[in-house]
Amino acid sequence: MPVQMGVTIYAFYWLGTWLDDRYQISASWGMKGLTMLGVVISLYQFIRQVNYINKHE
Repeated sequence: MPVQMGVTIYAFYWLGTWLDDRYQISASWGMKGLTMLGVVISLYQFIRQVNYINKHE
């Protein structure tokens, strides 16, 4: 699960950085916003997986 979280967060970070470079967004808002979105999505996935594991034990 930690690797999955890291990959998800890094993918959103990379996408945000790419968008900032592509569209010349000032103050790196694309990177910051998409990184935070990646954190939220990875936490949601983590909580969902833990609930599934606890339910099926």
